[in-house]
Amino acid sequence: MDLQRQQLPNSTLILVFGILSIVGCCCYGIVGLVFGVITLSMAQKATAIYNTNPEMYTGYQNVKTGKILAIIGIALSALMVISYIAILGIYGLEGLENMQREMMEQYGG
Repeated sequence: MDLQRQQLPNSTLILVFGILSIVGCCCYGIVGLVFGVITLSMAQKATAIYNTNPEMYTGYQNVKTGKILAIIGIALSALMVISYIAILGIYGLEGLENMQREMMEQYGG
């Protein structure tokens, strides 16, 4: 009996969301955290499906890669969030606005 292998559900989407979690860390870290958490949740479900019958599915490599990228994205995003909180704590909102204004004047924004 020849079983036809099928694509693991959401395997490509998990990979894309993993990439977006790294890119999203540049958006104050929030977007990266959101994509990272969603990716890890989806990867956990896909891994459970794959482990029930591994010979039936393809695309598990995308799930593993997406999961690794999500972990990296979450770590980078968490660092960004912590750094923004630290800057706000040290300089306050007014100090942060002054820093942004000075940068815009210096670099011609």
